[in-house]
Amino acid sequence: QVQLVESGGGLVQPGGSLRLSCAASGIIFRVYHMGWYRQAPGQQRELVARIAAEGTTDYPDSVKGRFTISRDNSRNTVSLLMNTLKPEDTAVYYCNAWLTSELDFWGQGTQVSVSS
Repeated sequence: QVQLVESGGGLVQPGGSLRLSCAASGIIFRVYHMGWYRQAPGQQRELVARIAAEGTTDYPDSVKGRFTISRDNSRNTVSLLMNTLKPEDTAVYYCNAWLTSELDFWGQGTQVSVSS
């Protein structure tokens, strides 16, 4: 029933940009906190951006100033604009919707590869 579907991943040169999108269904989107996480092989999943239900955003230092998260509650979507991409940004990026520990949902992931 709950579905989060990411799109927009791909291969990009260092310094380039990508915009990821996540379409959510099966949840009351406006009340959920949304986030983007990434995971490289052999690494733990890490937060790259989150936007609370009320609209406040949070970024780790590794992406602050380069990535921007946004949400459109009328379309049940959350997006991640990634600028000035670096090779270390290479990972599978996952969309997350969280309300409680029981209501915590993930998308299937989309690959972002930054390489020359």
